[in-house]
Amino acid sequence: MRPETLDEVIGQSHLLGPGRPLRLAFESGKLHSMILWGPPGVGKTTIARLTAHAFHADFIALSAVFSGVKDIRAAMERAEQSRAQDKPTILFVDEIHRFNKAQQDALLPYTESGLVTFIGATTENPSFEVISALLSRTQVYVLQALGEEDLRTLMIRAQQRYFSSLEFDEQAVNTLIGYADADGRRLLNLLEQTVIAANVAKIKHITAEFLESTLTLNSRRFDKGGDNFYDQISALHKSVRGSDPDASLYWLCRMLDGGADPRYLARRIIRMAWEDIGLADPRAMQIAHDAADTYDRLGSPEGELALGQAVIYMAIAAKSNAGYNAYNQARAFIKQDKSRAVPVHLRNAPTKLMKELGHGHTYRYAHDEPHAYAAGETYLPEGMKSPSWYQPVPRGLEIKIAEKLAFLRKLDEEAGKKRG
Repeated sequence: MRPETLDEVIGQSHLLGPGRPLRLAFESGKLHSMILWGPPGVGKTTIARLTAHAFHADFIALSAVFSGVKDIRAAMERAEQSRAQDKPTILFVDEIHRFNKAQQDALLPYTESGLVTFIGATTENPSFEVISALLSRTQVYVLQALGEEDLRTLMIRAQQRYFSSLEFDEQAVNTLIGYADADGRRLLNLLEQTVIAANVAKIKHITAEFLESTLTLNSRRFDKGGDNFYDQISALHKSVRGSDPDASLYWLCRMLDGGADPRYLARRIIRMAWEDIGLADPRAMQIAHDAADTYDRLGSPEGELALGQAVIYMAIAAKSNAGYNAYNQARAFIKQDKSRAVPVHLRNAPTKLMKELGHGHTYRYAHDEPHAYAAGETYLPEGMKSPSWYQPVPRGLEIKIAEKLAFLRKLDEEAGKKRG
């Protein structure tokens, strides 16, 4: 099923369509090194092979999982032989992100000299996984996941070519496309399983129920240490911050379905409560902690319900990042500020000498003051003006907090006028 021409490639029209970058590169006749970055099963290897075919180049394929520096040297010896025959060489390294720095360094002199044109394929962000020296010598092309129509086209093409006698009802088609999870290779594997099962069962009409009872399914596309993982946790966090309970549940369940550690998700939910809700709704912190404790007691799948309901509460709760901002501003100020002395009236005085020195002598005990507040008192180091880091938002409990702070400031002003 691998395409033999650019026109047969399904998807990636943003790169291969008329006037698009890779199409122009093919039509110009100018071969260049590149990195193809995209999810599994979207055509990275296919495009590399088509490049070799279009430029009549010797195609050397290495897998970064199984290859090392020795294999790179052997490939270069073969490239030398091809150059002697006036034939260019394309060195294709699949999963280039799995090469360590030394292995990637070994590619540099050959790419630099033009002995080979390097094409790397990766599912991970090249900015993090490919050394800068190699990255600067290549053009990065981002491949997109296959859409539903792309997968439908692929399925029709495969059906016409290999199993035209089978009929799929619409629900069965949608089921297969859903199971494929935007991965063309996975769709073809599922179709192969389906054909085998249909032949064994001696049926010609494929239904969704038949697929669900016969297919062996792998987990969805999810790399616990890669971009897809962090993209999804980012989507979950932003959905909660954006007050969308349905989207929040969607991303939580996607991650659970993909194999994410529920305890990790519980920790992130607690973080959301402190960062994005804060004092606007202190109940959110308690619910987040309770959900984490519940999961620890019940485990999966029962404990995941607690995480789901915590996420719903986080999404619908009043939002405030006032405490988060205040903390970050205070940390930044302390980092660059000098070490200021503790005011004498705030110092501890456990010894006679300290009392004689006046430590804590003029301290006013707030509980003995009206409103339990020592109006006009200062608690910052001498000479330091109030930075006003904490600015409550007009949402949730922070509305009341803002009213309380305004009342206390008024008491301070009145105390200042009396002193004046």
